[in-house]
Amino acid sequence: MSTSKIKNAIHENFIQFLQQKEQYENRLSSAFIEELRKIIEIESTLNITELHTIACIGEQEPINVTSIAETMNLSKGNTSKITNKLLKAGWVRRAQLNDNKKEVYFRLTTAGKKLFAIHDELHIKEQQRLNEFLDRYSESELDLMKRLFGDLADFYQ
Repeated sequence: MSTSKIKNAIHENFIQFLQQKEQYENRLSSAFIEELRKIIEIESTLNITELHTIACIGEQEPINVTSIAETMNLSKGNTSKITNKLLKAGWVRRAQLNDNKKEVYFRLTTAGKKLFAIHDELHIKEQQRLNEFLDRYSESELDLMKRLFGDLADFYQ
């Protein structure tokens, strides 16, 4: 097979991978949100970005809007909208540091901490699932994949 045909096949496989991954993540997030409704009895709806904002706050609290936006690669305006929704829903609370009364920081509420723990557990399970999948490849193949995905991340940045 010619290099050109191989590159075209890689492109087609890559597009198919992205589509299937998106469908998988949609199914997973819907199931996850539904499970959360049962466990925590949440009233509000959460999307994945809001859930990841809760995770970002949980990992780095106390954290301000600017740091959340930078960490998650979102605009400050969008981040403010998300944090306001999370405040109203009771997932996060505002806080101020003793040495800086002007700046607003966010911390998780008790409910937010429960959600953060459940989300973290899900990510651990997904990492284990991926590791089991990757066990079928040799060390040199894994090195190539690591390089490939690193290069793809740089390419799309």
